[in-house]
Amino acid sequence: MAGKQYKSSRESSVDVDDMKFKYTKKALNYDQLGAKWLLQKAPSSEGQYRTWLIIVTLLAAFVRFYKLWYPKEVVFDEVHFGKFASYYLERSYFFDVHPPFAKMAIAFIGWLCGYDGSFKFNEIGDSYETHPAPYLAYRAYNAILGTLTIPLLFNTLKELNFRATTCALGALLVAIDNAHVIDSRLILLDAMLLVTIASTFYCYTRFYKEQLKQPFTKQWFIWLHLTGVSLSLVISTKYVGVMTYAAIGIAVAINLWQLLDIRSGLSLKKFYKHFVTRLVALVIIPFALYLFWFWVHFTILNTSGQGDAFMSAEFQETLKDSEATINSKPVNYYDIITIKHKDTNAFLHSYLAYYPLRYEDGRISTEGQQVTGYHAADVNNHWQIIPLLDSPKSSSDPLLLGDHFRLKHVVTDTFLLTHDVASPLYPTNEEVTTVNEELANGEKYKQTIFEFQPISKNDVGYTVKTQLTSFRIFHIDTAVALWSHNDELLPEWGFNQQEVNGNKKIKDDGNVWTVDTIVNLDESRNVYVPKKVKKLPFFTKWYELQNLMFEHNNKLTSEHPAASQPQSWPGSLRGVSFWTKEAERKQIYFIGNIIGFWFEVISICLYLGIVAADLLTRKRDYFALNKITREKLYCPLAFLLCGWACHYFPFFLMGRQKFLHHYLPAHLIAALFTAGLWEVIFSDCKSINVEKDEEIPGAPFEMTPTVYTFFLNFFFILVTIGVISFFIFFAPLTYGDVALTPKEIVLRQWFNIVLSFSK
Repeated sequence: MAGKQYKSSRESSVDVDDMKFKYTKKALNYDQLGAKWLLQKAPSSEGQYRTWLIIVTLLAAFVRFYKLWYPKEVVFDEVHFGKFASYYLERSYFFDVHPPFAKMAIAFIGWLCGYDGSFKFNEIGDSYETHPAPYLAYRAYNAILGTLTIPLLFNTLKELNFRATTCALGALLVAIDNAHVIDSRLILLDAMLLVTIASTFYCYTRFYKEQLKQPFTKQWFIWLHLTGVSLSLVISTKYVGVMTYAAIGIAVAINLWQLLDIRSGLSLKKFYKHFVTRLVALVIIPFALYLFWFWVHFTILNTSGQGDAFMSAEFQETLKDSEATINSKPVNYYDIITIKHKDTNAFLHSYLAYYPLRYEDGRISTEGQQVTGYHAADVNNHWQIIPLLDSPKSSSDPLLLGDHFRLKHVVTDTFLLTHDVASPLYPTNEEVTTVNEELANGEKYKQTIFEFQPISKNDVGYTVKTQLTSFRIFHIDTAVALWSHNDELLPEWGFNQQEVNGNKKIKDDGNVWTVDTIVNLDESRNVYVPKKVKKLPFFTKWYELQNLMFEHNNKLTSEHPAASQPQSWPGSLRGVSFWTKEAERKQIYFIGNIIGFWFEVISICLYLGIVAADLLTRKRDYFALNKITREKLYCPLAFLLCGWACHYFPFFLMGRQKFLHHYLPAHLIAALFTAGLWEVIFSDCKSINVEKDEEIPGAPFEMTPTVYTFFLNFFFILVTIGVISFFIFFAPLTYGDVALTPKEIVLRQWFNIVLSFSK
């Protein structure tokens, strides 16, 4: 790459910064990396490439824009990403596990349309006709991104020196894949994710080819930095972008390892230049761009909103007052309050009823007063903040996170208590009850002491505020946190209310509560006093948000009826119901083009078989494949297969919820791999069998092998017919615009697909 070219003889020399190196082994050159094949003249004419590119791009645009307005209702995760766009437009702070770039881009489309963000996309099925939002502009934006993905895929194969028909097939497998079409027609993040992944692979391919010509040229720098920008946009859209980083990172690491070899002709100084340039372009600049989107995110979302509760009180102090914060009031000692459980929205509740002497499993209880979770407004939800007996706190003193206090149940004049006695439904957790004032001030005193423990340690000492401040009700004596749940309700003796118990897993997500209202709030405290907005360093806010995003992402482990495991994805065995219209018996069902998916699976298996056979036979000194065929197998196709693996296998290690759409990046890369592989298969792959001397420069087998065009095109036509037929057959479930009969629905229930209205 740098320095003088090697001689092709076995006795070679190279001039590296005026130092002469002599050796007897064959010099390493880019012929061995597939370079000569990549730099050869394109196998098809520019006219052919242009024609097929236009055809497949127009087809992709048609299937994505077809009836884009239908349905005129909120579909699947438009609930989330339409809502987030509205929050951006209102500048109202929210929390989400995904990075901000793609969500801000959707909001930008809304801003261009003059939309104010008033509709919050609350429920699947909400009508866009009664809630005027620019849903068509949002969907069109994603459809454009989905369409632009196709020429990127086409041109990636073109740059890898595949024929025009091969490029068309690789792009077609994505262009008319049902899952890709659905995901790029709706207000989702996947269209942005996929177009940036496609851009990354295209830009890196261009960079690699420029490197083979001459490194450190203008074009070399441009494509290297565009690769870095594309990588940054991928990971700024979703954190699965780290898999794209892994794919490109492996390719870069292999390339650097080759350059480090002394036979490459590079001195350590020049190698260092290669390394540093890649580090800056692919890591440092992309990370700076990634941080930039968070800076924009914080700048836009400068007003309190529904995401406040996730953040520390210190973070919340940087936000302007919203309607919610204007109505929020600080809690003082001796205030009578209601306390609401965050997960279930049940109030902490007690009443004159007692736990039974014996539970259904025979365990003995204390027969104490019941403490439960109750959903309706009721005077039995009222609790008073009582300071400790030796505390000087008065009714003018604010209650701070981390303060020790007691909770008095106003109606029954008893004090909240928990102790080392098993709860009714969870024998491993503690019973929560109340005791009268005599016991509370006497022998049970220590067992009545609690604190509102902050979710973030940095929030200790902050004032508790209604509706905004999240906390755990932590019991000082036994170190448990109050928890409620609605998966199993108390029996008749508990009036089928929610159990409240003491959870020994302190940091469990279900232990979070808020103060809902102050019952005895007087007029003097009801006056609105604007808060002073404080400043916090960018990196402090970014670090807090980053940790929370990773934490909550990892906690998405609950079971979901539409979730599926990675082993089912390559065959598209199970999809997701995105939308149903019961009155019209219509539905949108997210499923891949099963013909295309299985075609890719077969191709991957076939490739592994070919490579295994080649490696085994070469061990026995038999060379079945010519050099160019092996270059294709072990350079571009291996690169694409590695990209597929990096985007697929890591999901087996994840404990979070997984869905079929997580496979789409891997599917996209496998489409390129599959088309390229079959061109190789339908080529004259045979070696002239000069065995050990097969790599002598100038040998005739270095010419591009003949492609059996008739058989290749015939095979591609058969695959295309199969893929298009499946797309049309499942189109009523892709667009949701046709009501199928039960018989027609049953015919489409392939593998584990379960559709609505089959009876």
